[in-house]
Amino acid sequence: MRAVVQRVPQASCRVAGKMIGEIERGFVVFLGVGRNDTEDDLEFLATRIMNLRVFEDKAGKMNLTLKHVNGSILLISQFTLYGDARKGNRPSFTEAAPPDIARGYYEKMVGRLSAEIPVQTGLFQARMDIELTNSGPVTILLDSKKNF
Repeated sequence: MRAVVQRVPQASCRVAGKMIGEIERGFVVFLGVGRNDTEDDLEFLATRIMNLRVFEDKAGKMNLTLKHVNGSILLISQFTLYGDARKGNRPSFTEAAPPDIARGYYEKMVGRLSAEIPVQTGLFQARMDIELTNSGPVTILLDSKKNF
């Protein structure tokens, strides 16, 4: 399972021009589910996202988590995180989980994260327009397979 986590002061998601999710201070998390992912991968990423200390404390050091700053998450499904462009110019997505499996893990991630903090979402398998302001900029790449 892969996630790109961006620290933001605000972000939103629109589908067909309609606002379906927006947050103030927090994270935009683009989540990709791989073909061989398990519940352990989901738990690893959820825990890591919740415990990332990338918000500044009073001394200006990145030392605070989402909970410390009363932040929230905009969670966006992103199968293209499994795009492999090593050969040719068109990425292959064979390592991405099939949509029915990916949707299940995406929904479980929504439930897991929202048990601890507010979560807004995009729309699974939809063409979405994401607007965000990356603060810092701070962008963290997480990959559960590289951390076990």
